[in-house]
Amino acid sequence: MRHFLLGALAALLGLARPAQAQDQPFARLPSGTEYRLFRADATGKYQPRALAPTDAPYASRAGQVLTVFMEFRTGRDSVLMSSRRMQPTAQPVALPPQTTPGSLEEALGLLLPGDSAVFRFPADTVFAKTFRQPVPPFVKRGGNTLTVLASARELLTMEQMQARQQQLQAEMQKKAVQLSAGQLLKDNALIGAYLKKNHATAKKTAGGTYYIIKKAGTGLPPKKGQTVRVLYRGTVLSTGKEFDSTAKRNNDPFSFTLGVGQVIPGWDQGIAMLTKGSKAVLLIPSPLAYGARGAGADIPPNTVLRFEVELLDFK
Repeated sequence: MRHFLLGALAALLGLARPAQAQDQPFARLPSGTEYRLFRADATGKYQPRALAPTDAPYASRAGQVLTVFMEFRTGRDSVLMSSRRMQPTAQPVALPPQTTPGSLEEALGLLLPGDSAVFRFPADTVFAKTFRQPVPPFVKRGGNTLTVLASARELLTMEQMQARQQQLQAEMQKKAVQLSAGQLLKDNALIGAYLKKNHATAKKTAGGTYYIIKKAGTGLPPKKGQTVRVLYRGTVLSTGKEFDSTAKRNNDPFSFTLGVGQVIPGWDQGIAMLTKGSKAVLLIPSPLAYGARGAGADIPPNTVLRFEVELLDFK
């Protein structure tokens, strides 16, 4: 949880505050944390909820995971971060067996699914006990107060949370495969048009990398696990813009271990087709290069790459 909160504090976003929050007085925990609790009634309006003396909410839920939306505000009510705007799903917060008095975890332990709350902390206390860092200057300017609006959604066991994360990961991987397949069709069409325009004939590896032998080498191609030494020049296929080359690096050969993922898949596939002394052109569809993420300013997302390569030797 701490990494999520620290990473998010720099964003400036928003979450609705219950209308009654301005009128209800704050209650106070022994640690000094102030709180207002709310729960929606049958009409959907949020009403104040008292924390009964017999409640032991945190102890009864320790070891489980609470999903919650949160918004952080300064003492002057300036919004620092809204998790809802950063991610549309509620964030998982693990409730550890023991909590530190005055920490954010202690405050969130008061919530049940369906509850909303406004917490008010001394900024120096909550930053020391939850974030493990001094109060940032942009928070200090609003006074020694950090206000947190929270809306709790679900209470899950650790096993339920892990199962949900695994399902989400599987869905994301499935979506990525579908997007990759669609992009691959576009990239193959672009490569086909390039070959036709340049009256070139290419072979294709089983994995989908195109290669054109410009000069045949001798002997057998390298095997997985062998170290290869290559000269290269890389360009964007659609524009011809060069983004890297060994010529820019004193013409020092580039060495890597073949077939173990040290380079993009298109290189592992293409270089494996060459023999010692071969010169070739590799045409690499974007899913076998840098995909949807791209690689800096020179290689935009979903870019087909063209490499002129020479396999000097391998061992």
